[in-house]
Amino acid sequence: MAETDRDRRRLLRTVVAGGIGAGLVTAGGASSARAEPAAREDVAGEEGEVRVAVLLYDGFTALDAVGPYEVLCRVPGVTVTTVAERAGRVRTDTGELSLVAERSLESVTRAEILLVPGGGQRGTTATMANPAVLDWIRHIHRRTVWTTSVCTGSLILGAAGLLRGLPATTYWASRPYLAEVGAVYTPGRFVEAGKIVTAAGVSAGIDMGLHLAARLAGDQVGRAMQLAVEYDPDPPFDTGSPENASPELQRLALRLLADAAT
Repeated sequence: MAETDRDRRRLLRTVVAGGIGAGLVTAGGASSARAEPAAREDVAGEEGEVRVAVLLYDGFTALDAVGPYEVLCRVPGVTVTTVAERAGRVRTDTGELSLVAERSLESVTRAEILLVPGGGQRGTTATMANPAVLDWIRHIHRRTVWTTSVCTGSLILGAAGLLRGLPATTYWASRPYLAEVGAVYTPGRFVEAGKIVTAAGVSAGIDMGLHLAARLAGDQVGRAMQLAVEYDPDPPFDTGSPENASPELQRLALRLLADAAT
């Protein structure tokens, strides 16, 4: 019997209160019986709040992080915090925009939801090879209710060893690389595999955010949030997926991205 929205919200409240945190699935796939030590400076949130940690790194894509943020930050009982290796300004993939990371990795030891955005090639590959970030992702994942990604953020989750044998999605041009991190490419705006949810490219993070909003607070709140952000796509073109775009258009899209990257 599928769990109800009320059951899910009760689960999240229990996790925040620390009642079952030690029993969640670890990054290695086995349940952990050892409780985490108390956080010195955790993601801010009073008892009963759901804490979302959004990872920022040099070269991330702005909408990958901001799209889900715009949805989740307005869900009742949810607090969203941006996190990076060091607190402060973090450049996006174009180098023309920065967001501020409120917390450093070492100051955040727990969150109910982890969100890893994608980025340009430089940012994604550097983060996939950054042991400090990967260790932090694995550590946070041990006690999350959901570990999520947008775009090439799934490759970063894969580099942390979290996607082995799991269905996942990513940016359309990066689909072949999922196999290299042990994942099984699965089509969809977002793909849910247990507590891991991966979204396709960039704007798909909004779809995933709405899905999580419904899981957190019920379908009615999810529907209301879609209206609140007026997410009613009606684009002038029908080329939002590679299946609807010619090879020439695909090459142009990638060149435009590359030319804008720093």
